[in-house]
Amino acid sequence: MPTRHLTTAQALLAFLARQYTERAGVRHRLIAATWGIFGHGNVAGLGQALVETRHGEGPDAMPFLQGRNEQAMVHAATAYARQRGRLSAHAVTTSIGPGATNLVTGAALATVNHLPVLLLPGDTFAARPADPVLQQLELPYAGDISVNDCLRPVSRYFDRVSRPEALIPAALAAMRVLADPAETGAVTLCLPQDVQVEAYDWPEEFFADRVWRVPAQQPDPHDLADAVRAVRRSRRPLLVAGGGVRHSLAGTELSVLAERTGIPVASTQAGKGSLPYDHPADMGGIGHTGTAAANHLARTADLVIGVGTRWTDFTTASHTLFENPAVRFVNLNLTGFDAHKMGGVALTGDAAAGLAHLTRELGHLAAGREGAGGSAPGHRVDAAYEDEYRTCKARWEAHVSARYAAPDDKAVPTQAQVLGVLDALVGHEDILINAAGSLPGDLHRLWRTRSGDQYHVEYGYSCMGYEIPAAIGVQLAAPHRPVWALVGDGTYLMNPTELVTAVQERLPIKVVILDNHGYASIGGLSHAVGAERFATEYRFRAADGTYSGEPLPLDLAANAASLGMRTLRARTVGDLREALAEARASTVPTCVYVETETGDTVSGPPSAGAWWDVPVAQTATRPSAARAREEYDRQVAARRHHL
Repeated sequence: MPTRHLTTAQALLAFLARQYTERAGVRHRLIAATWGIFGHGNVAGLGQALVETRHGEGPDAMPFLQGRNEQAMVHAATAYARQRGRLSAHAVTTSIGPGATNLVTGAALATVNHLPVLLLPGDTFAARPADPVLQQLELPYAGDISVNDCLRPVSRYFDRVSRPEALIPAALAAMRVLADPAETGAVTLCLPQDVQVEAYDWPEEFFADRVWRVPAQQPDPHDLADAVRAVRRSRRPLLVAGGGVRHSLAGTELSVLAERTGIPVASTQAGKGSLPYDHPADMGGIGHTGTAAANHLARTADLVIGVGTRWTDFTTASHTLFENPAVRFVNLNLTGFDAHKMGGVALTGDAAAGLAHLTRELGHLAAGREGAGGSAPGHRVDAAYEDEYRTCKARWEAHVSARYAAPDDKAVPTQAQVLGVLDALVGHEDILINAAGSLPGDLHRLWRTRSGDQYHVEYGYSCMGYEIPAAIGVQLAAPHRPVWALVGDGTYLMNPTELVTAVQERLPIKVVILDNHGYASIGGLSHAVGAERFATEYRFRAADGTYSGEPLPLDLAANAASLGMRTLRARTVGDLREALAEARASTVPTCVYVETETGDTVSGPPSAGAWWDVPVAQTATRPSAARAREEYDRQVAARRHHL
């Protein structure tokens, strides 16, 4: 058997360069690049191996990206994978100790969102020649645990390569999980620093091209028949589009189903954009951050069809949204775990395939095939129901226009008005990225999504600090499209370091900093639960010990400029319009800084009245907490379990 004499690190990179996914006959390189920050735990192993690949040619080369923060590198890699439809991903290498533990938050985000990323943290010596080594955690009760084990619960697959030959089964298992849309997430291969540099005679077959096909899983015919019967019996059906619709590129199938059956469509944060905002059946976001139109339909629906959704508490309003006593659920999902939620009919399969089957079985032509009903008329909701939801949609669109409008160009913009100015500027090719604070709520309710991948809001883990590195990952995946990172001042201060990476790589991301001088979103929640906005504003400590003094003299625009960004300041709506247009046309990384109107106008849209369960103190001396508990008890009484 022919072999190749390489170190473990060299062999791993050579193996990764030959891994591919394939969907619908189109092949993609599975690991397109490697991010890294080097320390003593990976510099001589993977660091040296990456140098070797720099002198290689063709498919064996491994592109490298230099990061500034390990968590941020994972965010960038995860966003890249999302933009590439989970068919291509990045690897991330770190040293041992703090470099490895910094991966945990990013890994959790990737796994929660079912997005592939390969983590390659260095690990302490497998041979244990001189315990403890620098940055090693010693545990008196276990010699085989390192800090890398904290990555176990946030990884879809975890292994420690303690011998060179152990890499072969570990690497193959890692690729299987990364390429499987039902299983994917963070995959961790811990690489002890001595094993990385150890040489071995590897079988050449290990480095042969390997294709991991991503089939469109078809739903079971019996489950499909149950789902079709449920739809035909319903009078007020509502379809809820989740992230699975977008991951499976099922927008066309969803549009066909909605147009031919008249079933209205609401969307989760991950599913927003499954239909464009001006589609007659698109009701916008659902749940706690949803629209009044979508939530009205949810409260009165007798059948809810969940497609590619995990049914989080924001979507279900903590199980208080679906009020109709007769409501039933049908769940089309790639995983049985999610398909069986809400006591629904479980339809396990790919979203695009499942929607096409539903359309066909409801008596319509779909996907170029004749429907089961032949020329018989297809199922469609009552005309009165269509008229009702279209009226609700028009009423909500009027609300959006009112919130977007500013009194004049000299006004200091509210957050909603910032979105309105941006809405008037962008086209279908622009991509917006956000994750945390009050912006996700405003975007879910207000943003007019024009294309299937324009709306990139990470709300599975809702991680502050995701947006800027994510913009880098998306820009790498979509180099010729305008990419916007919308961040509040709290998020910016969490993780601004990758601005340096954007400058270094000459990536023309557009970063919009909305400064409201604190944690406005949590400030509002704090007020609602009786915590009186305690410690949610950026102010000096006052004489009474609280943070209620003068605002802190922060200059985030100057900070961004110091990191190499071209920076534009906007004080008024008119300034903002000019600055955003200039940023969109820019060919270099550009930051637009704007202070937004604070107080009750921070979050512009009217509430959709959907609750979110954040427990309130059962006993307190402060009147605000007592009032909040009374309201909590009233809301929680409406909760129900769907069985």
